[in-house]
Amino acid sequence: MSITLLSSWEGVATSFQLGLLNGGPTSLVWGMLFSASGTTCLALSLAEMASICPISGAQYHWTALFSPPKIRVFMTWMQGWVTVFAWQAACTSICFITATQIQGLIILNNTNYVIERWHGTLLAWALCLLTFAGNVYGIRLLPAIQLMGGLCHVIFFFCLVIPLILLAPRSTPDFVFTQLINQGGWSSDGISWCVGLLTVTYCFMGFDGAVHMSEEVRNAPIVIPRMLVQTIAINGTLAFSFVLVLLFCIGDYQQALETPTGYPIIQIFYQATGSARAATAMQCAITSVGFISSLGVVASVSRLTWAFARDGGLPFSKFFAHIDGRYHVPFRAIGLVCVVISLLCLINIGSSTALGAIISIGTAAIVISYTIPIILLIRKRLVNEPIPFGPWTLGRFGLAVNLYGAFFGVFISIFSLFPTTIPVTVQNMNYAGPVLLGLTIIAGLDWFIRGKNVFKGPLREMIEEVVEGGGRRRSTWEPDSA
Repeated sequence: MSITLLSSWEGVATSFQLGLLNGGPTSLVWGMLFSASGTTCLALSLAEMASICPISGAQYHWTALFSPPKIRVFMTWMQGWVTVFAWQAACTSICFITATQIQGLIILNNTNYVIERWHGTLLAWALCLLTFAGNVYGIRLLPAIQLMGGLCHVIFFFCLVIPLILLAPRSTPDFVFTQLINQGGWSSDGISWCVGLLTVTYCFMGFDGAVHMSEEVRNAPIVIPRMLVQTIAINGTLAFSFVLVLLFCIGDYQQALETPTGYPIIQIFYQATGSARAATAMQCAITSVGFISSLGVVASVSRLTWAFARDGGLPFSKFFAHIDGRYHVPFRAIGLVCVVISLLCLINIGSSTALGAIISIGTAAIVISYTIPIILLIRKRLVNEPIPFGPWTLGRFGLAVNLYGAFFGVFISIFSLFPTTIPVTVQNMNYAGPVLLGLTIIAGLDWFIRGKNVFKGPLREMIEEVVEGGGRRRSTWEPDSA
């Protein structure tokens, strides 16, 4: 599930065009290595925390565990809102991207088709409905579906790479490893390269998805950290390999960027095979893995939402913290996630730019949600406060890994707020910053209106037990205690 949920090489295939415009091949190749190193340190840091306290709330629970007592409750509240919103935006992006990929395939096979924004919204709604049904009524099949998705994730990689290597025109090594492209209008090639870096970073964000399933995993203090490390290792290897193959087999990259399908990867498949049917089949492989990934993402985000509601962080928390007695899943939390996806996709009918603002904040907010508990853990290490390490720990390398992970998180958070092109217009502006500011203001107001009176942070028993038990946590909740 974790490997499929991340789907890094599929993410590269979907969004590499932004990196090609800003930074070019050098941003995709060398940026991938830089991003992989930073993401690995983020994942290792979170793995150490997951061994201390494997729980559905993940980042916001760890923030509560490592925060100074005076600001613990408020920090946890803000972290909870950022994490939930970040993953909600990620859910929306996956459903919407999958829907628009289907539209791209329609254009490839029917040149008379005219894209309408409401078509994309309807397709996204259909996919959202299927993910809801899969997470509630098909929950017993979800492990088998995720296993199939993991196999397809690896098998489809070779099924797509081999035809490209055999049939596509070749790029030169100079183009792949040294070509720098700055078509974003930036006066500095360095800034252009850093903006393009977000493309390869995007494909690694969300590696914590399966962490939110921790309370449904046996031997979680050991299994969850191993899962995080293996997820980055497998996806990083496949993603970097795919970037190299893609650049060596891209052909006329300007023609690919100007494709009417909206996805250059579809044009690359068509240029390589010369067949619309073959290109359709190849793209369907990516789209199908994307749909399976959406099932896992909704499962993960619903657990995160449920955990935050269980602690009283959401409006109507008691309602959304309910566990369905028949299917034994957080039915109402799953429904909330899917309803929000549907409402956000509705924005696309009026303005694709406005929806893009919601989606673009996903990467920034997720990175911020990783960075906050890591910085708090660094503080505890530096002041020599006791840390109840679990059975999986970084040992003497912990501080160095945490510092590099925090640096990378801050670096990416800053550049994720930059626009992709200059000059900035209403259409191309990156609205992630204003949306993030708006979310912070709303969460702050909700804190003073409601939160400070009702929210006490994660259950005190959980924090006390982790501190006293050295990270070996046992559940303190009864099935219907929420």
